[in-house]
Amino acid sequence: MSASHSFPRDRIRAVLLEGVHESAVEALRSRGYTRIDRYDTALDGDDLKRAIADAHLIGIRSRTQLTRGAIEAAHRLVAIGCFCIGTNQVDVDFAAGRGVPAFNAPHSNTRSVAELVIGLTVMLMRDVFPKSLAVHQGRWPKTARGSREVRGKTMGIIGYGHIGSQVSILAEALGMNVIFFDIVDKLPLGNARRADSLTEVLLESDMVTLHVPQTAQTSGMMNQARLRSMRRGAHLINTSRGAVVDQAALAELLAAGHIAGAAVDVFPTEPSSNELALESPLRGLDNVILTPHVAGSTEEAQQKIGVGVATKLMRFSDSGATVGAVNFPELTLAPHEGAHRILHIHRNVPGVLSQINRAVAGEGINVLAQHLETRREIGYVVLDIESEGSDRLFAQLRSIDSTIRARILY
Repeated sequence: MSASHSFPRDRIRAVLLEGVHESAVEALRSRGYTRIDRYDTALDGDDLKRAIADAHLIGIRSRTQLTRGAIEAAHRLVAIGCFCIGTNQVDVDFAAGRGVPAFNAPHSNTRSVAELVIGLTVMLMRDVFPKSLAVHQGRWPKTARGSREVRGKTMGIIGYGHIGSQVSILAEALGMNVIFFDIVDKLPLGNARRADSLTEVLLESDMVTLHVPQTAQTSGMMNQARLRSMRRGAHLINTSRGAVVDQAALAELLAAGHIAGAAVDVFPTEPSSNELALESPLRGLDNVILTPHVAGSTEEAQQKIGVGVATKLMRFSDSGATVGAVNFPELTLAPHEGAHRILHIHRNVPGVLSQINRAVAGEGINVLAQHLETRREIGYVVLDIESEGSDRLFAQLRSIDSTIRARILY
């Protein structure tokens, strides 16, 4: 259990790792958050624990692992910002149990990924990569063999979310036919057609592109049997998650010519730094384009991610708003002008709200607004009150058995 009163912004310490974009720093400083420590690389072990020991806000990308031990070491931690799409690198459930929401940027790089998928589609269909390698080696393979237009071909999209649907629009603009499959019923855009099964997409597509999250259901989804069920001579693009594709099976079918080519941006195990080598059975195959997990890495995307995640962190710090939290009850809150705000995070058990209300009523305090939201084991109550509230009230709120954390914002 922890508790605190409003803390001046210029005393709140933010630690940003892995070269988080400058736009995040600018956003924080523009709102008065001036204690910002930046690291260009990921940290781990004791180095990480020392760096975040007194941090209130922590910003990471995909390499830093915020395990239970790391989170425990950050004894002043208020919120975590993942300046990327995924949050697998954070023990988000443990963080929630300590009253710490985690935020990410799930849609900021949508366009960047979609554009690269279209670029890779053209490169694969035109056999650009092996021809480029040949020319670099002094050869001149001027031939139309194996080089085809994308117009009139079928793009199969597995996962029709924000990125998949963007790919759909761009592919259709190039004259491609689009078929997609998603486990959730999605409205097709343009002339795209929803398939009844994943198998239907694999059988009909000249190009298959994957846009699914990493879950127990998608892990190993593209196994040898499914890869073999693809139309002979088709291509595969994976910019989603490395564990989705059995890369050994993919390498085998590429070498055999059943799959004509592939472009892979994500891998089951990726190097922890730019100085380390990637280990993959796909290395060395000239009909495979390999990129280092950069599908969403553009200056435009990183700028949007920087501002977006920094804004979510500041909104929670300033007002208690939790919109966009991946592990926490989501509350949209207006600024508390002319009022004091109580934030009470607790275990989601019966009777907490009544105890909070009794404590406030016992102090004769007028409540201007009250919000409650729960998410699994966590409950979150926000009260805007007319007067400042006494130390006795704060002590009563802290003494409620299920309290995880309480804050008062002035």
